Amino acid sequence: MDLLINAFSYINLSAILAIIAAGLFGLFVGAIPGLTATMAVALMVPFTFFLDPIPAIALMISVGASSIYAGDIPGALLHIPGTPASAAYVDDAHALVLQGKTNRVLGLGLVSSVIGGVIGSIILAVAAPGLAKFALNFSSFEYVWLALLGLSCATLIAGQEIVKSMLALFLGLALSTIGYDDFTGQARFTFGQVALLEGISFIPAMIGLFAIAGAIEYYANRFKERPLSISQLHEKKVSLNIFSGLGSLLLRRKFSILRSSVLGTLIGALPGAGADIAAWISYALSKKLSATPEQYGKGSEDAIADASSSNNASLAGSWIPSLVFGIPGDSAAAIIIGVLYMKDMQPGPSLFLFQPEKLYAVFILFFIANLMLIPLALLVVSFLKKIVTVNKDIVYPIVIVFSIVGAYAINNSMASIVVMLVMGIIGYLLQRDGYPIAPIILGMILGPLLEKNLLSSLLKSDGNLLAFVERPVAGVLAFLFLIVVVLQAMALIRSFRKTA
Repeated sequence: MDLLINAFSYINLSAILAIIAAGLFGLFVGAIPGLTATMAVALMVPFTFFLDPIPAIALMISVGASSIYAGDIPGALLHIPGTPASAAYVDDAHALVLQGKTNRVLGLGLVSSVIGGVIGSIILAVAAPGLAKFALNFSSFEYVWLALLGLSCATLIAGQEIVKSMLALFLGLALSTIGYDDFTGQARFTFGQVALLEGISFIPAMIGLFAIAGAIEYYANRFKERPLSISQLHEKKVSLNIFSGLGSLLLRRKFSILRSSVLGTLIGALPGAGADIAAWISYALSKKLSATPEQYGKGSEDAIADASSSNNASLAGSWIPSLVFGIPGDSAAAIIIGVLYMKDMQPGPSLFLFQPEKLYAVFILFFIANLMLIPLALLVVSFLKKIVTVNKDIVYPIVIVFSIVGAYAINNSMASIVVMLVMGIIGYLLQRDGYPIAPIILGMILGPLLEKNLLSSLLKSDGNLLAFVERPVAGVLAFLFLIVVVLQAMALIRSFRKTA
């Protein structure tokens, strides 16, 4: 009890103000396609120089939580995910907006994100040492199966278009091989272009596949007869309460939201996994266990509730290895570790032994930052959702400008803009022929993780394939992957029989 009292003594006015300011900043940054949660966290680092340790950490926690949620806003309104984590359920969110359920989808995403963040904070506070120790036991063998399980999500979310989804996934994997080979140092598929030596960043590619492809599709169909516009649907909505009618849905999904939140925290605790993988896996599991899987991708509220809670819970999970062992759970956590060192809070066992009150203050900040997200998001959402009432002839030029700025800001290179434009054309052509876009992003994210750990494992085992299943955790993950493959093979056979 004395420890908690001492921890609360660190939560002063400056820490609360830091949460509010960083929360608002994160909401606006996350809502701009291309400006990721990691970028929002990085932009906050200079401000931590002038703050005490706890307000500085509060700043980082708040901006991370708010920017991850804010990525849902352009995904729902414009079919452009603001962050990679939002790409998993962007089709469902946008489909609900097209059905005139703008308030409902934004409210559901907000509440689910907060619930996931709170559950993740509880797990962080209670089980940090044990979960971090478990994550530290993961070797390259386990990461191979984890990456394969993540890639299998492409087929789980594909519905009846399994073949097209697999082809899109292979395209994403092929794109992930462009650039230097980490093991041999040889350049691959660069065609002599220096700009491609570092590979293709999936952020400009994601902007192109969703934002630019959407703009091309709009202008290509501009003079054709189009269905009811988003603005017309929006005007029929008179209620400004984004929480209206959510109680019954949340009660019905309480166990699945809890499951997704726990799963997101566990995935977040695995170094290198992150919120995007947590969202994909939770989405795929939600669809597999759903009584109405045919609705997924076409406007499923269940998908949004489960995946939103998972990606926010993963943020707390990523702090587990960061605090206990100094191993970043994701790129944003790596930045935060630097801030911890700068503020004389060296991550590791010594932090638990010599500064436990500061550690518990960090846990309390997670609760406050997630709960504060509700009033802060209400202010921003009420402003941003008005974008759907604006004529598309005005919206899409603005979207293109922001997309160019966001792509250029990744590494201050014109090459990123070229990548964005090329991927936009590819995305438009694929969508026109009925190919899903999301598996391409999934392949680009997980491709490097799979390749690095697969080659590393083969070198360590001298080519012995049995080494991939000899470790207990690796064996369990391999078994789970085998189950997924068998289930999807059966589904593919059934689909062929129906069309035969």
